Order: sequence, then C-alpha cells, then structure tokens
Amino acid sequence: MPNTFGPISRRLLLKRAGALGLLTAMQHLLLACRINSLIPSALAGTQPAMLSGEVIDLDIGEYRFTVGDRSAPAMTINGTIPGPLIRLKEGQEATLRVTNRLAESTSIHWHGILLKPDMDGVPGVSFGGIAPGTTFIYRFPVQQSGTYWYHSHSGGQELQGMYAPMIVDPIEPDPFQYDREYVVMLSDWTVESPETVLSNLKKLPGYYNFQRRTLGQFFEDASRMGWWPALQDYLMWDQMRMDPTDFADVTGYTFTYLLNGVSPAANWTGLFRPGEKVRLRFINAAAMTFFDVHIPDLKMTVVQADGQNVQPVIVDEFRMGVAETFDVIVELPEDRAYTIFAETMDRSGYARGTLAPRAGITAAVPPRRPRPVRTMADMGMPMEHGGMGGMKDPHVSGMQMPGMEPSSDTPHGQEMPHMHGIQEMPGMKADDQRRSKIPGIEPVKHGPDDHGTGNQMIAEYSRNMMHEPGRGLEGSSRRVLLYTDLKSLTPYPDQREPEREIELHVTGNMDRYMWSFDGETYSESQDPIRFRYGERLRLTLVNDTMMEHPLHLHGMWMQLENGTGAYLPRKHTVIVKPAERVSVAITADAPGRWAFHCHLLLHMEAGMFRVVEVSDNTHGGHS
Repeated sequence: MPNTFGPISRRLLLKRAGALGLLTAMQHLLLACRINSLIPSALAGTQPAMLSGEVIDLDIGEYRFTVGDRSAPAMTINGTIPGPLIRLKEGQEATLRVTNRLAESTSIHWHGILLKPDMDGVPGVSFGGIAPGTTFIYRFPVQQSGTYWYHSHSGGQELQGMYAPMIVDPIEPDPFQYDREYVVMLSDWTVESPETVLSNLKKLPGYYNFQRRTLGQFFEDASRMGWWPALQDYLMWDQMRMDPTDFADVTGYTFTYLLNGVSPAANWTGLFRPGEKVRLRFINAAAMTFFDVHIPDLKMTVVQADGQNVQPVIVDEFRMGVAETFDVIVELPEDRAYTIFAETMDRSGYARGTLAPRAGITAAVPPRRPRPVRTMADMGMPMEHGGMGGMKDPHVSGMQMPGMEPSSDTPHGQEMPHMHGIQEMPGMKADDQRRSKIPGIEPVKHGPDDHGTGNQMIAEYSRNMMHEPGRGLEGSSRRVLLYTDLKSLTPYPDQREPEREIELHVTGNMDRYMWSFDGETYSESQDPIRFRYGERLRLTLVNDTMMEHPLHLHGMWMQLENGTGAYLPRKHTVIVKPAERVSVAITADAPGRWAFHCHLLLHMEAGMFRVVEVSDNTHGGHS
C-alpha cells in the first residue's frame, strides 16, 4: 500500500489543489446564491434560441444577469436576455402559453402584431395582467409577416430584460434575395433598478448627463459667435432651466449598450462566407436609447421598416428610435471582418458586433462622434429669427414658456405663424403635398391653449422635418435614411382621404420629470381619444418638447404622410423630433381599447400614455 504520509506527487498535488479551489469556489457560489436569494444566472447567447410551432411555452422568471464585472437581478423570458426568438408563419393560429414565476404581476405585448385587444397584453387597458403563479394563454391568427418583437408592458420589467425578437415568415416569398440572416437586437442595461433610475430623474432631470457644456466650450463658442451672442445664448438656456446637451435622459454613465444581449467588449459575432448577401433584422429593444447605426465600408439596402416591405433604399446609416425595426441587406464581398456600430444619439456610448468570415477575427471600432448640441430650432424657433446669436429675449418667436408673457422689447415682426402641414420637400410639388388641415374640417385641437401641469413649453413654430436626418446627423458625409425615403412596396388598399383630423400635442416638464399629451399625464386624463370604427382619419402629432419621442399606436397601422402618394409607408412607431409636426393617416379598423404612448419607457411611466378607443360611439371625450 502506498505511504499516505510520504511525498505527494505533482499530479496528486495539482488534483488536490484543484479540488480545494473548487471547494472554495463552491463556498463563494453558495454564499452568492444566499445573498441573491437563490436567483440563477440569465444567459446571453450569440442568437436567441428559436421557438416555433402551433403551441409555444414561455416562462417569466427572475435571474441574475452579468455584464462585465457588474451584475443585477433581471426579469427574463425562458431565462435568457434577449428572450427566445419566436418564429411564426403568416396565416397560422398562434397559441402562446405564458407562465409567470415572478412574485409580481407581468404581461407580454406583441409589438406591431395585429390582434384583438384582449390578446394585446396591456394591463389596465385590454386585460388584467398575468398574476404570480398563473398561466395566461394568448391565442390569435397571424395576419401579417415581417420582423417584430415582444416585451413586458408591466412597470419597468422591459428595462430589466423582458424583451425578445419575433419573426413572421410570409406565405409568399419576400421580394428580395439573401443567403443568410441574423437578428440584431439593440438594448440598454443598467444594474440600477427602474425605480432608482426614475427616482434619480425626478430629483434631478440631468442626473445622468455628464456631457454638459464647459467653460472651455464657452470660449470656443465665443470665438466662433462673438462674446455677446455666446453669453446671451448661455444665459438664455440657463434662464429656461434647459440644457442644450440634453439628448438622452439616461446615458452611458449607467447604461451598458448590448447587441443580442452581448456587451461591446464581449463582441457578438455573426459568420458569413465571402460573396454572400446577409439580411440583418435590426430591432431597437432599448428602454430609453436612440441608436445611429452604420457598418463602415458597407452599404445597407433597407427593405423593410417596422415589418413592412418598402421599396429598397441604399444608405450608409440610419437612426433607430426605441421600438422601431429596420431590415437591411448587406453584400459581403471580401474575406474580412466588418463592425456593426450602433452609436447612441447622445454619443455617450455604443453597441457593437462583428460580421466575420471566421470566428475570432474583428474589425476596427470607428471613433465616436462629438456629442450634438440643441439649438433654438429644437424649441420651435427658426434659426434665422434669433437662434444662437442676436437673441434679445427668451420670449422671442416660436417659443413660449407657460406663465411668461412676451416682453416689450421683442423685435417687431419676429413672431412666426404656427405652421400647418408638410413644408415643401425635395421632389414634391407644393400642390401635391398632403396638408395637416383638411379643407372644411376643423381639427380637434388639444392642449396648446391650456398648458397644464405637465407642459413646460409650447413650440409656436412647428414644421414637418421628415426630410431631415435629425440632430447630430445633419451635414453628415454619409447617406442617412430619411422618413421621406420610405415608400410602401405596394399601394395600401384604403386610399380614402382622411375625413377628420385629431391634433395631439406631445408635452412635458423636465424640471418635474413629467411627460404627457396635451399637458395632461395619463392619470390626469379623463376620457380616451375616440376613433369611429371604419373611419379614415388624420392624427397630427406636434412635439412641444425639446426631445425626440418614438410614439407607438397599438392595434392599427399609422401611415406616414411623407409625400409618397399612394405608397405611404405603414409604421407602428413614429419618431417625432423637437418642434416637429408629423401627420399620419389611420384606418380605424380595430374595435376596442388600445394603448398609445411614447416608447421611451420612463416617459410612458411618467405619464406620456393615452387610451385610444375605437367604437361607433362618437359622444364624449376627444372625438
């Protein structure tokens, strides 16, 4: 028998050391499990696991999600972030059984999918939510095809990881060719709870903004503009308690930006063979972040917007509002890697991935651009009438603050009219443009004459900006996708002119971090916005705030009135820029109660939410 007290061989020593290390690691793991209340870890994969078939089971549970060296509790679908890819077929009957294993109520909303209100998944509007320990069965016919997604519509669960892609394959083949495809799901992640983030913003709206103008930048502006105009500009912004660097309420200070659940450092990679065409299904599943997306050295051909086929548009870059989707095709001729670069609109961070012919190779990450700065145009005042320089008073044309009367020294003639409709755009004749004011019909106008507790300012001068790329992209050497580029592949069947107009103002009060429509938060609003079943109407959205808002209508399509005649594109989410007036045409073909809200999660939670009711009842409320 061997001498158990003799010399220990190197192999035995390593074995015992490994066992000791394993034991120590297990002790730390058990301690962490006790601290984290036995919450398992969520997984982030290269592509979400795929579920398909007639019946699909989803489990909602609490896990711990780690990004880099930071981790926090997460709420997930089937234990992963993003959740599993659901792949359906146009024309099938879908049955989705959702089991809630959380200690709180939850829900799933099928974003952009046309279905009945009780299957739409909005607690308090169309159903009661999914209580803890129960299973809710969603069942609906699939009436469309394209790229969509699904997410929680309960509290801040979406920010905590409850989102996932959905693809609906068409009955007829898509009218474009490609060799392979990838879902590219963009999102934001923080270890702070949604309640903490909202509380911080309530205390100090600029809590996460560390990109404010500095003294050095003041000297730069003074050398460019002159001392007095620069000083006036700085004093004016200060008097209005607004910040020209305010592009995102929550920034890269707390957010890590993910691509398919993977951080930039971890670098998600999709493989291809040189010479292939690859379809990239981009989905912005972020809670609070706009992304500017480009792939250096590659052109992108946009073939779908919000799941709907569009006439192909070749671009270098596109901006994605929260909840929008864009499908693009890229040709990859070379045996080399390419970087998918999704830079945040405020330039405080980015998500990043790689397309590569082989695993393990990467491409350079492009430099981030300087953060943009707001101008008086973002507050409803045209630059030629006093923006940035030569401004004598914060009351000058185009901007009015509640409780402030125009000053006596405002230059005569500087007042600008409230602009209606689409301004003339390249390639459009003025007499062909759709106007937001329907002849003989006075629009239902809300809000601007009553500032309300949730309204800080009014853009007296609003105009359509669909032909502009957006702040931070102007003057770019890249070809940027514009809303006016989007044309439906085929004419939409309902070509009726809208018979009436509803004008809705997007309002907010940054000091109090209140967001609203027509100056009223959701809790203050008394009646739903009423559509008449079967009617064709125009919804005109006027942004009286200094931020971009992605506005989402449940249950029905919005057709952008972007000057494309019979080929107006259909969208479920529309970006409205500061001081912009956007009109969409809607066929009210879905009876019931539907949500309409800003898809910036914290804006919705802070009040920018309304109910649209489609019925034959035209009495009462906003009709």
